[in-house]
Amino acid sequence: MLMEYDYLVFIGRFEPFHNGHAAVARHALGKAGKLVFLVGSADTPRTIRNPWTVAERAVMIQAALDGDADRLLIRPLRDHLYNEAQSIAGVQRTVAEAVRSDGGDAAQARIGLVGMDKDASSYYLREFPQWPLVDVQHTETLSATELRRYLFEAGDIDFHGALLMLRGNVPAPVYEMLEAFRRNSPAYAQLVAEYRFIQQYRAAWKDAPYPPTFVTTDAVVVHSGHVLLVRRRAEPGKGLWALPGGFVGQDEGLLDACLRELREETRLRIPLPVLKGSLKGRHVFDHPERSQRGRTITHAFHFDFPAGELPEVRGGDDADKARWIPVSEALEMGPKLYEDHLHILEFFLGRG
Repeated sequence: MLMEYDYLVFIGRFEPFHNGHAAVARHALGKAGKLVFLVGSADTPRTIRNPWTVAERAVMIQAALDGDADRLLIRPLRDHLYNEAQSIAGVQRTVAEAVRSDGGDAAQARIGLVGMDKDASSYYLREFPQWPLVDVQHTETLSATELRRYLFEAGDIDFHGALLMLRGNVPAPVYEMLEAFRRNSPAYAQLVAEYRFIQQYRAAWKDAPYPPTFVTTDAVVVHSGHVLLVRRRAEPGKGLWALPGGFVGQDEGLLDACLRELREETRLRIPLPVLKGSLKGRHVFDHPERSQRGRTITHAFHFDFPAGELPEVRGGDDADKARWIPVSEALEMGPKLYEDHLHILEFFLGRG
């Protein structure tokens, strides 16, 4: 049968892969010889928003579409929160590589984009005018956000009801994977703890007259080819590595808050005048979804010491460890870095 397209491209996070995703995929497989899945939020840590690795989500997709597994090309897609041009280029490059690996030529192949243009979150579907859009009708199903809520609240609400909601909204093989994850994965307990922390944190602000916006600072301290990172002691992001930083006090400026948090979390003994003299740059990072706690805008300050012996550091306050890590290594620590701290490092230091 002659297909309308050689390849259709399906972009998403698939956290988890649910019946709506499966309906889009089956529609696409009726129009194209191959379906290219670009699985977003690759190279990130497990969080309540992104609980599963790309490899785990790929298994979900393959299991749900088992009869067409040989027609699926599944590729990871990194986020670029603060560089839309990089995001677009990443999609174009990954699709071209997938087609080439399949023996095709991206310049000659009939390529289209498939998805549901449902709301403002679907803006990316209009960023690739070279690919015709196959707009699929919405399938009645719970959203991935709602499904994750049922998964993490399974022990706190009607247990069997929560499982029934999951079972009714994801393909059967995916439900089996979710059950195995809930029963057997050590990561599940950690995610539930983080979920409960976030819910309690948000509840504390629910009576505010308007949604709060939090202001924080982060320090990017580079010394002799190393960057200073701390390991988080508590939720959220317990055990992840992060830039030293924290909330701005009511009686201090942004730079003063940054320096205070830096010294509290790392015990760095470089004198304040020397630190201020080494300030190389600053930037605001304000992606609306950068923090699960709520709308959080951070002001990052880049301090640079080109050479010299690395000063002694040790964890303190909210950090159980502080360590100088080679810049090249830090830029490859995506799954171990908190929130958008990899993107902040890339902004100031480039990609290794």
